[in-house]
Amino acid sequence: MTVKRPVSASLASAFFYIVLLSLLSTGVALVTLASSLRDAEAVNIAGSLRMQSYRLGYDLARQAPELDAHRHAYARSLYSPVLQQLNRWYVPASVGRRYAQLQTGWREMDSRLAHRDVNWYQSNIERYVDNIDQFVLALQRYSERKMLLVVGISLLGALGIFALVWFTLRRIRQQVVSPLGQLRVASQNIQQGRFNYPPLNTRLDNELGLLALTFDRMSGELQKLYRTLEAQVEEKTRDLHEAHRRLEVLYQCSQALNTSQIDVSCFRHILRIVHDHHAASYLELNIGNHWSIRHGEMQAELPVKMLPVAMQETTFGELRWQSAQGDDRQLLHSVAIILGRGLYFNQAQKHHQQLILMEERATIARELHDSLAQVLSYLRIQLALLKRAVPEDNAPAQAIISDFSRALNDAYRQLRELLATFRLSLSRSDLPAALKEALANLQGQTGASLQLDCRLPAALTLDAQQQINVLQIVREAVVNAIKHAEATLITVSCVTDPDGDYSVYIRDNGKGIGSTEEPPGHYGLNIMRERAGRLQGRLEISSPAGGGTLVQLRFPAAPARPAEQA
Repeated sequence: MTVKRPVSASLASAFFYIVLLSLLSTGVALVTLASSLRDAEAVNIAGSLRMQSYRLGYDLARQAPELDAHRHAYARSLYSPVLQQLNRWYVPASVGRRYAQLQTGWREMDSRLAHRDVNWYQSNIERYVDNIDQFVLALQRYSERKMLLVVGISLLGALGIFALVWFTLRRIRQQVVSPLGQLRVASQNIQQGRFNYPPLNTRLDNELGLLALTFDRMSGELQKLYRTLEAQVEEKTRDLHEAHRRLEVLYQCSQALNTSQIDVSCFRHILRIVHDHHAASYLELNIGNHWSIRHGEMQAELPVKMLPVAMQETTFGELRWQSAQGDDRQLLHSVAIILGRGLYFNQAQKHHQQLILMEERATIARELHDSLAQVLSYLRIQLALLKRAVPEDNAPAQAIISDFSRALNDAYRQLRELLATFRLSLSRSDLPAALKEALANLQGQTGASLQLDCRLPAALTLDAQQQINVLQIVREAVVNAIKHAEATLITVSCVTDPDGDYSVYIRDNGKGIGSTEEPPGHYGLNIMRERAGRLQGRLEISSPAGGGTLVQLRFPAAPARPAEQA
């Protein structure tokens, strides 16, 4: 360290500025006073213009021969050099304006005097003299203002000198007296064998700062080893505490997934664990585009960090968080891995449930096909033979056979629809993909346009049974629209309501529904209502004002089981 500003140089600078400020204030005051030397003369000349104006009026009234001489004398007074100096830039505008008014008025008066216009002069002399009075008053105020300026400059100069003296004394106290006192106390402590003396001011850029720095280095060498050892012990202890905290967080997170059924409550529990251990102040788990869970309050002043949530090269979403701590990415990376494993197992469980459900439904479909379908087919064949055996002229028997045939055909058709419903598969745990696949299969059966907009987060919130119920209700509503509505456009929309419930809308632009009552021999609408009841929801069928038919399904999100809520 080198001495940048010696004490002597600082004192010399302070004295130099004090002298400079004194000279400046005195010089400005003297210049202002010098500019006021001829103010009295200007006031006297301006005051004489009043008397000369009345004298000219007197000369004009009695037609005195001295009128022209007095006119020239008035002009010399009005355009005297001392008054001409009032056109300078530093003269107030009010003085210059009053002086210009007098010059303008004099040109008019001089013309009237030359033509001996007594009446005009007598009627305007009072106004002109009033302008002279205003001019004299402006000169007086201008002179007084300069005097006040001299007083103000003198006061400011005195205050500036006082401030510089006070600043100089304060600087001497801070950079000389106080450091010397600190060095004295430190020397006494070192003499008594104590090294914990009050810190010295080593930031000074003068000789005392260099002396304090050298003194600190000398005493610091004696305690360097002790301080280094204490710092290392403290750092290791802190690292051990942080590692223990991270292990505890990861252990509790892994335990949250140690359940028979992994669902949304498990992931909420993990986010709560991380938040409660102060690993993050805000956490948000986003899966896809339509599902997320949050914990904590987002703060605008903290940055948002992100990590992908993945398992076996499959990215499920991302984990976003905010934390006031610096080194938290490693812990949250491990949490993201745990969340990815949980999502992977969740999908595996859903897929397993779907396989079991599909197998059960396929078994029922096979049993129906092998038993009831075969019997209905046999009855249809026998009924056709019976119709041929009964004479055509036996009208009552033919009517009974026709009614029986229609009922049998309706039963056979309903059985085929039931078989198609049971064979409806949910090959993936992603409901939007399953709906898209189902509508693609139905698109080949109609010329109407089928459109899908599904924003349900069903991947985590709905189990396999709920998803198949939603899928079958949508399929049944679309099939009804294809068969009966004569529509050109059928739209399916699935959204999450602001209150957390789910809504599914199936709308067509067809001829509309006449009645929501189920026709005799048909059970599709009742089955749809029963499935809505299984979802703890409700099904509404209406005819909107724009035409067509609207089927609305609204049901709540699946609640957590009591064991998981605990």
